[in-house]
Amino acid sequence: MTKTSTYEKLAYPVRAWSIWLLSALFMFYKYALEVSPSVMTGTLMKTFHINGVELGNLAACYFYAYLLLQIPAGLLLDKFGPRKTTTLAIALCAVGSLIFSGADSLLLAGIGRFLTGAGAAFAAVNCLKLIANWFPFRHFAFMTGLMMTMAMLGAVGGQAPLAAFIQKMEWRQAIEVIGLSGLVLAAIFWVVVRDRSRDHAKERHIVSYKISFFNGIKQIFKNPQSWWLSAYSGFAFAPVMVFGGLWGVSFITEAFELSQNISAQMVSLIFIGFAVGAPVFGLFSDWLGRRRVVMLWGTIIALIAISTVIYVHGISTYALAFLLFIFGFSISSFLLCFTMIREINLPLLAATAIGFMNAFDALLGAFSDPLTGKFLDTGWNGKLIEGARIYSVSAYKAAFLTLPVCLIASLFMLLRVKETHCKPSYPTSLP
Repeated sequence: MTKTSTYEKLAYPVRAWSIWLLSALFMFYKYALEVSPSVMTGTLMKTFHINGVELGNLAACYFYAYLLLQIPAGLLLDKFGPRKTTTLAIALCAVGSLIFSGADSLLLAGIGRFLTGAGAAFAAVNCLKLIANWFPFRHFAFMTGLMMTMAMLGAVGGQAPLAAFIQKMEWRQAIEVIGLSGLVLAAIFWVVVRDRSRDHAKERHIVSYKISFFNGIKQIFKNPQSWWLSAYSGFAFAPVMVFGGLWGVSFITEAFELSQNISAQMVSLIFIGFAVGAPVFGLFSDWLGRRRVVMLWGTIIALIAISTVIYVHGISTYALAFLLFIFGFSISSFLLCFTMIREINLPLLAATAIGFMNAFDALLGAFSDPLTGKFLDTGWNGKLIEGARIYSVSAYKAAFLTLPVCLIASLFMLLRVKETHCKPSYPTSLP
């Protein structure tokens, strides 16, 4: 073995893990920004003089852009590669945050959130694309879980730490610092990342002769399993974003009479549970050789946990913490559907297939936040504190009916999904 080949063999895992880490950091960044409105609900309502529906729409501007760009994000990543595309996406995400931090009107704030969502639309698809391009196929489920661990740590950072950060600094300054850090991440991403390893480049060349690109896209749209998996994903993840991403902190503050900081810490347990559960379910599913049954039981347990938090009276603070952790841990099983959609579609179209699925997550997120806000405004009793609407516990309970409904709907979608037994429909020559 030559010195050059020995060096390449040693350098390969270092490069692969460095690329994964930067992609996962983009996921961290994306989720921190995504859930950040949850610790600023009162502040944003007071700053922009808005009600619950308008706050829901402001938060959902992020999801509107995220939804519109999911499939284009996959196409752009497949066509131009992750390095160029994602560097621009991170920069756009950062610029959107800077605009949001300096906004003096609701319109400008909405534009900032929209641009942030546009950049963030590339985060998950990029990371999964690079996992597919740099790691063996057999490790995809586990690496996807690790990716979401980093993402959920970002969501944790967007809860209690951001709340403490905002208390020490004005909220605009806090978001401005986050925006500037995104520009630094974009520069590092450009310097370090390469689109694919040599082995995967060869595989891409082989596959491209077997089927044309647009015929492959048709296969994604024509495959009923792509639709059922994507619908399940959207309904399963919507409660996480409604409760964890916007309204959960204010609900816990009101229902359990806790401070905003403690309530934010409680909501953070959802994302900590998610961070722990994602790689665990990936490994367990690979060991079991099945995916659907794992998602089924995970979703059922999540349904029981979040319903208990919302509708069972008199539970202790410790029980609340445990149930929120279990909710996050259990619902993380839904991530296996990202592995499944890759298993049933061509490797060449990995990003496009995953973008198609992510579009459903964005659609339900864009729909659920303002809908919940509308229900809260309907039940509002007129109470105001420093110009911000304060909703009663009964109003929250009525509005949060959407959460168990979404989870039950996801279970019905999952019943139509066929088990893949952890095997790709399109065999690859890669390990």
